[in-house]
Amino acid sequence: MTGDDEAAAALGARSRIAELGDVRLHYVEAGRGPLVVLLHGFPNFWYLWRRQMTPLVAAGFRVVAPDLRGYNASSKPRGVAAYRVDTLAGDVRAVIEALGSRDAVVVGHDWGGVVAWRLAQRYPELVRRLVVLNAPHPGALARELRTPGQLARSSYALFFQLPLVPELVLRALDFAALERVLRHEPVRPGAFDDEDLRRHKASWRVPGALRAALGYYRAAGRRSPRKPLIADRRVTCPTLLLWGDRDRFLRRELTEGLERWVPGIEVVRIAASGHWPMADVPDLVNERLASFAAG
Repeated sequence: MTGDDEAAAALGARSRIAELGDVRLHYVEAGRGPLVVLLHGFPNFWYLWRRQMTPLVAAGFRVVAPDLRGYNASSKPRGVAAYRVDTLAGDVRAVIEALGSRDAVVVGHDWGGVVAWRLAQRYPELVRRLVVLNAPHPGALARELRTPGQLARSSYALFFQLPLVPELVLRALDFAALERVLRHEPVRPGAFDDEDLRRHKASWRVPGALRAALGYYRAAGRRSPRKPLIADRRVTCPTLLLWGDRDRFLRRELTEGLERWVPGIEVVRIAASGHWPMADVPDLVNERLASFAAG
């Protein structure tokens, strides 16, 4: 039994693989009912959602938490182009279709939120409802990156553009930099406990995992200016944005003026949370997710 099998079994879930042509995506699945897809971000993996899966199953949903391509037990194709956001959104579309569902409630955090935004823009028929946690709408991010405040907070993404050096830095001293982020950036002490860190480190040790995770940033940084942008394409499904107000990486201004792109969006700002609301305030997040997913 693998670590993923063990962790899934502890949640009453199953660890599975979806064959999607050139990539294999690992996911954990539990429950029956309408489909809810949970998308993690950097530097997490499916296990980020362990506190949300059981309550959503209890609320009557079929819950699927994939490892996005490049992470943990999913395929790690070489080349930056493999991690373009349109490709990542295509993976999620393929998973939903492979599960035999016409649509899903899609929940995304950080890079998973970026992918969720793009999925709702490109494949609106697949996204019944959308929930995003601390991930900027692409139009709002483009606007705020023109300000010194957000540009400074995003400086780490510029560092990630360097070849090889970021991998060496993140891997040093048994992933000390990444461990420090998960231990100290959340507002609630112990939001990521020793067991969480042990499982995260196991996912980071998988060959190619750091290179692949950094590929997301590198692909975003190398987008061709000739490629048409769809940042202004509207998201028409019911949308909830949960935002930890004490996020040191993303400014609160990213939650403002979103009605231009997402008519009727509901924005909930959480004063007692930073970048990881599902770990800082899991009960509040679970209540909001179950209520919104049920409509």
